[in-house]
Amino acid sequence: LPIMMRQRSGSIINMASVVGVHGNAGQSNYAASKAGLIALAKSIAQEVGSRGIRANAIAPGFIETAMTAALPDNVRAEWVQKIPLRRGGKPEDIADVATFLASDMSSYVTGQVIQVDGGMNM
Repeated sequence: LPIMMRQRSGSIINMASVVGVHGNAGQSNYAASKAGLIALAKSIAQEVGSRGIRANAIAPGFIETAMTAALPDNVRAEWVQKIPLRRGGKPEDIADVATFLASDMSSYVTGQVIQVDGGMNM
C-alpha cells in the first residue's frame, strides 16, 4: 500500500469465496475469514480511493481443481445441480476476472465483490 500511495495508483484484489458472501453450514470459521477479506477490500477502497487505488474481492464458487476432484462423485453432482450453468468453473475463469481487475479496463471499479460462481445460489 505505501508504494501504491506514492505512485497514486494500484489495484488490490482479495480472494474471498461465495461462502464469505452467503455463509455455509459447518463452515462458520471459513465463512468469517472470507467475509473479512470482503470487508477489508470495501474498507480499503473507501480509505485510499482518493489516491487512485482500487480494492476489490473475487468470490469464487465451485471451481474444478485438484481439491474438488477429490470429492465423492455424488457430492460433485449435487454441487453442479445448484449451478445454473450446470458445471464447475475453471481456474481460468477466476484468472480472467483477476486480469480484468488488475487492468485499466476496471479503472472505475472499486469496493466490489465479483462472484465467479456460474450463478450459484447457496
